[in-house]
Order: sequence, then structure tokens, then C-alpha cells
Amino acid sequence: MDFTYLLRPKTFEKLRGQEHLCSQDAPLRVLTQKGVLGHSFLYGPAGCGKTSLARIVANEMQLPFYEFNATSLKIEQLREIFKRYTNTLQKPLIFIDEVHRLTKTQQEVLLPVMENNSVVIIGASTQNPFFSLTSAIRSRSLLFELYPLTEVALSQIALDALNDADVTYEEDALNYLIKSSGGDARAMLKLLEFALEVEPTLTLKALKALRPNAIQSGSSESSMHYDLTSALIKSMRGSDMDATIYYLARLIEGGESADFIARRFVIFASEDVGNANPNALNIAASCLSSVEKIGFPEARIILSQTALYLTSSPKSNASYLAINKALQSVRDGLILDIPKNIVQQKENYLNPHDFGGYVKQNYLTQPLHFVELKEIGYEKKMKLWSEEIAQIE
Repeated sequence: MDFTYLLRPKTFEKLRGQEHLCSQDAPLRVLTQKGVLGHSFLYGPAGCGKTSLARIVANEMQLPFYEFNATSLKIEQLREIFKRYTNTLQKPLIFIDEVHRLTKTQQEVLLPVMENNSVVIIGASTQNPFFSLTSAIRSRSLLFELYPLTEVALSQIALDALNDADVTYEEDALNYLIKSSGGDARAMLKLLEFALEVEPTLTLKALKALRPNAIQSGSSESSMHYDLTSALIKSMRGSDMDATIYYLARLIEGGESADFIARRFVIFASEDVGNANPNALNIAASCLSSVEKIGFPEARIILSQTALYLTSSPKSNASYLAINKALQSVRDGLILDIPKNIVQQKENYLNPHDFGGYVKQNYLTQPLHFVELKEIGYEKKMKLWSEEIAQIE
């Protein structure tokens, strides 16, 4: 019995665990039921209802539904659909899973139909797709986050399945089915499906034979993802290597994607290590590129190496503080004219390379001070050099 198919919710009321999107007054539902929901992107962990929600939207708006995956999507397929609905009163809903993997060319093909609203595009991803989409697509779209399913929501789904199939079950088996699924309804229903193929009664023995370890080791609460990520970052910032490796293991065992962890490392390398060790950003970027190509289980080694390197590096948040100060000044109205000597193609510009690498001249029309370099690691050398050239007349 294919529970994933049979129990796929058909209405907003039936979609469990996403009340912030499905309640009567939720903006997504209001726009859908008015028939005016525009291009949208859904992101959240695996098995939380992204595809089901897209189907519900199509059903509510009475739109033909076409489902694709970005990894196998062909431009010719899209153009065929666009052509089919040209000069018709009907518009299709095109659902693209793994939307963060769309190529630039694929995005460029989507842009014209998104602009003229001849189709409705809904994309889904386990990570925030706005970081990988072009600004043109982002500006034409809405973004909605789906949360990991709580144990309460999973329990409702599991009981619906057991009741529909008229299956008896052991209480401890039901508890393990829910707790070991890590907020992933699809994984839970698939495990249930295979367990009932083994024997007609749901038993703990059958479940553990099929899934010896929990997918997220008890981290299925929606806040746990953020708590573990925060604990990992704070342990790295505090230079505690054992704590870092422990929380990294919790995230990996909890089903977190290697891409997500590696992206956090890239941010950390710039925000917390900074120029105290400039090579940290290269290492983190290399980690991200590597795990995208390799994936688990081997990616765990690359993540571990990078985590330990970042944890043991000297720390400086000078770059983070400097850009925040500068941004706030601009937002507060500090808009200066550009000095005439550095405006493009001005003859009175002094090229430092013509003066041995440095020459004193104005780059601002008034003095500003945002950057406070620290005497840590390589940044100490940067500070010393900047102080030395400041003395040159």
C-alpha cells in the first residue's frame, strides 16, 4: 500500500504541521483562494509537505499541474508547455523541485513567462532558494518557509495511515515510527509501508530491522535545527574543537544537508575568523565546492577537517563590524560626493603603482572611520602596514 500517495493531502485543512501557511487567514491561503497567488518558492526540510502544498495551490486555483525536478529539467519541456497555453485563457502551474539547482540558462527561460504571468511558477527546495536565484526572479516572487513536522503532526499522519489500512500496532512501535523519522512524513510513511510488507501488525522489531537508527536522533522539534546550528557556530567561535565536532556529528546524524553546513562554514570564515586568518575563507569555500560534488557519507570527513581548521584559527570580526557600521551610516543618510581626483578618467588621479605602491591622496570628501583592525593573526600585520603608510607624507 503506497501511503505516500494515498495520504497526500488535497486541501489546506488536511496538510499537517504548516498552520502558518494553511490557516484561514494565512496570506498564502488567502491569495490562493482568491486566485491571485503569484510565483512562489517554498523551502523547508525533506518530507514536510512542499510538493503537497504546491498541488493544493493548483487544485484551489484550478490550474493544470506540471511537476519537474531541476536536475533533469529540459528547456524544451518548458517551451512545449508555454506554447501549448499560448493565447488561451488557461494558465498552467509549473512546479520545480530542487529549484536551487536551476542553471542560469533555465532561469532565463523562465523569466519572460514570469514577467507576463502566462504561467504560475512554484519552486521547492530544502534550502532557501533565493541565494541561488537571479535578482530578476527574486523580485517577481514570494518566499514561504515550511517547518519540520513536529511529533504531534507526525502522530496525526501515522494514525491516519494505520486507521485507513485497518492495521493493529504496538504502542512502542508507533512511538519509534514517529520519533525516528526526524520530522520527515515521507520517510515515516515509507518505513510504515515496508514494515507492513514484513508482517501485517506494526511491531518495533520490524521497524528497527528496517531502520536501526533514528534519522535525526531526537532532533525532530522545529527549534532543534536552529539550536544545534547555533551551538556549532558558538563552539567554533569559542575555539572548542571537541564541542565543535560533537555538534557537527549531531547535525550530520540529524539529517542536515552537507551543503547547509558548508555554507555556514563559509559565513563563519568571513564573519568570525576574517583577516586574522585570510586562508580560512579559501578553505571554507573549497569545502562547500567539494561537498556539493561528493555528498555523504564521505562529505563528513571534509566537513570535519574544515570545522577543526576554523575552530583552531585566530578570530577577528573586524570585517563584520566595519561593513555593518558603513551600511548603517549610508542608511542614515551619509551620502558623500566622490572626490574629483578619483572620478573615472580624471587626469589628476595619482596611481599608487607609479609611486612605489602608495601615494597620499583623498579618497573621501570628509574623513570617515569604520575599520578597527585587531592585533590577532594576520590582521596584526595588516594593522601594522596601514599604520606605517599613514605616516607617509
